[in-house]
Amino acid sequence: MPRQLDLRSGKPVWSAYRSPAVPAERLTRDAKTDVLVVGMGISGAMMGEALTRDGHAVICIDRRGPLQGSTAATTALVEFEIDQPLTRLSRMIGGDAARQAWIRSRLSLLNLRGRIAELDIRCRSAETPSLYLAGNRLDAPELRSEAEARREAGIGASFLPRKKLREDFGIDRAAAILSHGNLALDPRKLTSGLLLRALQRKARFYAPAEAIAIEDNHLGVTVATRHGPRIHARHLVLATGYEQLDIVPRTGHRIISTWAIATRPQPEKIWPLAALIWEASDPYLYLRATSDGRVICGGEDEEFTDEERRDALTAKKRDRLEEKLGKIFPRLDTAAEFAWTGSFGATDTGLPIIGSVPDRPRVHAVMGYGGNGITFSQIASEIVSASIAGKEDTDASLFAFKR
Repeated sequence: MPRQLDLRSGKPVWSAYRSPAVPAERLTRDAKTDVLVVGMGISGAMMGEALTRDGHAVICIDRRGPLQGSTAATTALVEFEIDQPLTRLSRMIGGDAARQAWIRSRLSLLNLRGRIAELDIRCRSAETPSLYLAGNRLDAPELRSEAEARREAGIGASFLPRKKLREDFGIDRAAAILSHGNLALDPRKLTSGLLLRALQRKARFYAPAEAIAIEDNHLGVTVATRHGPRIHARHLVLATGYEQLDIVPRTGHRIISTWAIATRPQPEKIWPLAALIWEASDPYLYLRATSDGRVICGGEDEEFTDEERRDALTAKKRDRLEEKLGKIFPRLDTAAEFAWTGSFGATDTGLPIIGSVPDRPRVHAVMGYGGNGITFSQIASEIVSASIAGKEDTDASLFAFKR
């Protein structure tokens, strides 16, 4: 049985912008396909597009419907910079593995940008720099060491001391790292665009359709759905975000609650380069601008999954986020026009878990995304599609269940 969560509540800012509708049918009889993808958020959309591009017959199902889970709650700071700093990740998993994880994240973001351009998906995508501000996890000297470690790995990074940071961005912090080549986009428009491209390639979408039981052997997988029909596939991909079927081990994965706000449009007050901003703190604050000049600010994360308790804290967290945003940019009108909360998965290393479930080679899962959900979804689409094609991605072991 699936472990179900109320993934979000409140009113995410993306409801202010229209995204193309994605049609889905009712599943009324048994079906057969090459690959069954469970989940029709950003992860499932990337998987569906990648697999249909490879020529596979694909069915996608979702117990809610397309784009109805946590995708609509993301703040969509699409960064290659992993939550775990390179210097710290090196101490956790070794320098070579840590550098390769960061390099792969950088490469996958470039691949995503290329895919968006190739498919001509209108998702307000814009290449955007990022500022990583000194905080309670990394102070100014540690940030300088982090920038040096990134440059040694071939990843561009500029260290900005307090004076330079204040002059260039108007932010009064001890230091920051400036990076280039990240993305800001509308996650719902991106998800819709990818799903619609898969649909053009004859993918079949069924919703609401909930997977409740899985049987698998060396030949394939059979998934039973709540209302009776069964789906037979050669491979199963679980792209259910932060809700996982019990078949997936919970090891190393936990669920965290987070909150976010968005202001009214005020393009005249957006900081230089509209850089993505986040802190070297725990919990950290993160903010970005939308294409029409709203400011999205999120954070205040807490490690619990009680949805009622999470939702009850929204007003208090909204006020805290408004206050913190005002301290960074005093000229902004920080009043929240939108406020929402959601749940997301995290791992100790900050790396996702991607690959076949232990002892179940035809069942593939993606989980534990942290703050890099969209970037890691791209990595998952690359690794899992290679595995289904009978190939091995050279970085698969970095993200596997058994690292």
